[in-house]
Amino acid sequence: MALDIIGAGFGRTGTDSLKEALTILGFGPCHHMHEIRDHPEKAQPWHDYFCGGADLDLDLLFDGYRSQVDWPGAHLWRESAKHYPDAKVILSVRDPESWYASYAKTIKIFRQTEMPPEARHMKQIQEFVEVFLNDRFDTKDKAIADFEAHVADVTSAIPAHRLLVHELGSGWAPLCAFLGVPVPDQDYPHTNATTAFQKNNIELQR
Repeated sequence: MALDIIGAGFGRTGTDSLKEALTILGFGPCHHMHEIRDHPEKAQPWHDYFCGGADLDLDLLFDGYRSQVDWPGAHLWRESAKHYPDAKVILSVRDPESWYASYAKTIKIFRQTEMPPEARHMKQIQEFVEVFLNDRFDTKDKAIADFEAHVADVTSAIPAHRLLVHELGSGWAPLCAFLGVPVPDQDYPHTNATTAFQKNNIELQR
């Protein structure tokens, strides 16, 4: 199964809601960091690539998925766009200040959390996240500059006909128009708010 949709947006840009939206629209299963969190066996191939020197095998990493959003897949947007030339690219974005505030309350804390020994796959996730995030977001100014540079990189590299810049809160209309599907008769999903992320992080430490 080749990817039909490549998500290039950073975590905390509404990616979990986008995952649910794509599933509703028939583009699931959709890969997201939560897939790795909730299925421990899925962490190993990512860890092998980022930390173990394994060759990049996108078909292995995204085996069984029609779409992908969020990190770690979003870190490989350029490689995925080349490997899946027929796939469309969605760059989820939000106000950079708002994005950093959400990142600082969620992913930044997760990176610093001491996981219990039995949560081996969560430790693996932390380890490979450190590889591709490294010191990029050490300060607010550095993080926002990286965020803005990423948006510029994606929008300059991907042809306009293949790319949707999907603003947080923009709902169904632009997404459905881009994908050529009808707007569903239900509200656009709103999932994985900051409080939900923090609650899940606490549960993982128990």
